Amino acid sequence: MPTPQLLKDKPLSLLQIIILAAVQGAAELLPVSSSAHVIVAEKLMGLDPTAPAMTLLLVMLHTGTMFAVITYFWSAWRRTYFSSWAAFKQQAAWVVLATAATGIVGLGLLKLINHLMLPSHPHFEIEQLFGNTRIISIALGLAGLLILAAARLPEGQGREPGPRGALWIGLVQGLCLPFRGFSRSGATISTGLVLGLNRRSAEEFSFALAVALTPVVIVKELLRLLKAQGAALHSAGAVHLLAPSLLGMLFSYIAGLLALRWLSSWLEAGRWAYFGLYCLLAAAAVAWL
Repeated sequence: MPTPQLLKDKPLSLLQIIILAAVQGAAELLPVSSSAHVIVAEKLMGLDPTAPAMTLLLVMLHTGTMFAVITYFWSAWRRTYFSSWAAFKQQAAWVVLATAATGIVGLGLLKLINHLMLPSHPHFEIEQLFGNTRIISIALGLAGLLILAAARLPEGQGREPGPRGALWIGLVQGLCLPFRGFSRSGATISTGLVLGLNRRSAEEFSFALAVALTPVVIVKELLRLLKAQGAALHSAGAVHLLAPSLLGMLFSYIAGLLALRWLSSWLEAGRWAYFGLYCLLAAAAVAWL
């Protein structure tokens, strides 16, 4: 495997940006963990997934897929979430509750991991785990098992998660945040299916949570980048860092729209289990790497 190079030492080529954007766009909106696939692709291309600039690129790729989600689901959300003021308030309450649960679990895990790693790593940050292929492999395997379990259940009739469902989906989403490989969409959609939501409702609620969560992650990673670069991040440097990320965002938007069509068709056709099988195979491949 090539020796990793930091982005500041080895700027990304157009081909590398297209590859990473295509991998992100396709995998982010499929329940197979985009982060795990992008990180492995970065390693194979000799890039360092833990570098601040590479983390920024990953976040901007997520931004592209977020806009793809909004574009794809906007018509459906208008009929459900925005059909009336009462419907909006109710659905917004479920999204807020789930997002709050995600924050509590995610921050709790961050504190726990920091406490466990602090004695040997005084300057430990959670992003340092992003390049750990062993953790990615385990997380992929767990996501695959959850998807397979949900796929064996008959389709529910629920159209709204309700407070209990929103809480559980948010808690499970919080488990996904620190661990690349534990697919957020795979975990949240599967949890919705286990709780009795129909497939379309589980899908729509899962991606509504993604839209609510992504801006928070973007701000966090931008602050981390500014902190890491410090005074060296002048105007020319910012352009140097942001230009490939913005280009990648565009490509990931296009790939994300195509992936959503695939996801929806397979979910509605009862092929959810295939994604679980893929996650297990991917876990084995990452473990081998």
